[in-house]
Amino acid sequence: MSKTDLKAALKLAEDENLRFVSLQFTDIVGAVKSVQVPMHQLTEAVEHGKWFDGSSIEGFARIAESDMFLVPDLSTFAAVPWEPGLDADGKKLETGSARVICDIFTPNGDPFPGDPRQVLRGQLARARDLGFVLNTGPELEFFLLRRQNGTVEALPHDAAAYFDLSEDLGTNVRKEMMNDLEAFGIKVETAHHEVASGQHEIDFEYADALRTADNAVTFKTTLKAVAQRHGLYATFMPKPFFGINGSGMHTHQSLWDVEKQANAFADAADPYGLSETARHYIAGILEHARGMIAVLAPLVNSYKRLVPGFEAPVYIGWARINRSALIRIPQISKGQMNSVRIELRCPDPSSNPYLAFAAMLAAGLDGIERKLEPPEPVEENLYHFDAAQLESRRIRQLPGTLREALDELSADPVISGALGEHLFERFVEAKTAEWDEYRMQVSNWEVDRYLEAF
Repeated sequence: MSKTDLKAALKLAEDENLRFVSLQFTDIVGAVKSVQVPMHQLTEAVEHGKWFDGSSIEGFARIAESDMFLVPDLSTFAAVPWEPGLDADGKKLETGSARVICDIFTPNGDPFPGDPRQVLRGQLARARDLGFVLNTGPELEFFLLRRQNGTVEALPHDAAAYFDLSEDLGTNVRKEMMNDLEAFGIKVETAHHEVASGQHEIDFEYADALRTADNAVTFKTTLKAVAQRHGLYATFMPKPFFGINGSGMHTHQSLWDVEKQANAFADAADPYGLSETARHYIAGILEHARGMIAVLAPLVNSYKRLVPGFEAPVYIGWARINRSALIRIPQISKGQMNSVRIELRCPDPSSNPYLAFAAMLAAGLDGIERKLEPPEPVEENLYHFDAAQLESRRIRQLPGTLREALDELSADPVISGALGEHLFERFVEAKTAEWDEYRMQVSNWEVDRYLEAF
């Protein structure tokens, strides 16, 4: 990291009286971890790294190979809005804090293969070798829930609907969320109420994939912190309520051609505005959809969302206006060919964004390298197709459970290879344990359905 970047970070810390800095990273399932140090330790962390014990982190390392160190990426250095160093009158406070996102290295200085951020870096480097930069724009949906007597109640706090204009608590909390995101340097574009009661969406700037993955991680921690200030809880659980829409992380994406300095997905002569590169990329995503869904929808609960009837995609196809398709081609304004992109609708916000973006890119690049051709687009509502129609059109479905998804991941060398042997093995191990724990539970539904009947 350059001395200029470090000097700018230290000046910001001095100007805003930031006395501590959180060195942040994520484990394989996307949980944010942090090592907090006094601000005077930042220079040493940048120049020499900060050692920590990785054996206690989900999927990182065994006890015998636990030592590793964090190196801050100073492009992510920012003050924490809810831990200011100065009050409204400019008086110094004792708990002012900053955060910086870190890369993880092994004792010999190599990138740690279990670091999700490094996994994404690896796929971005592969794209760069082919002359491309991946740009993404994830749309993270979430629910705001009440806190009562210290516990979270599974009750939406409002009664608004899709795009409703209201002045309920959720609307005001959303404004605070946008302010705090902007304070982190995340440029917010839109915010609105979603379909279900208590459900919301805030969208931020489309940018290169590493930046948007960092922003997605910061987004979730920020929204939870703001909600907590209001006695609410922000959840990114994919399907918290039976019978209503779940929360997705629709991911817009395109490749930028470095040599031509143009959108590699755009072709004005094509009816859909798509280049051959874009079509190959789409074909790769469709080819590997079943293999990567365990990464994009990684919870047992994720597959309660991926069912017909609630706007979540189940069928593996693509279209322009059909929101039941896995991939949608958004409309663009006339003359805005650099805005051509695809929207993958199956990811959910419980996923680790670094791994999700890495998997999507690996699938798309495989399509480009093999020059795969996508099937014909399907503009009809796929939810109205019966089994015979699906079979005749050769339209496959996503896996119906996490167990099936893990089996598909294990059988897909492109996606498992993108994760790397270390992370792939530990991801499957962690998720298999989650599935085994779930399948042994006895639910209220089973008791209500069977106890007296049998």
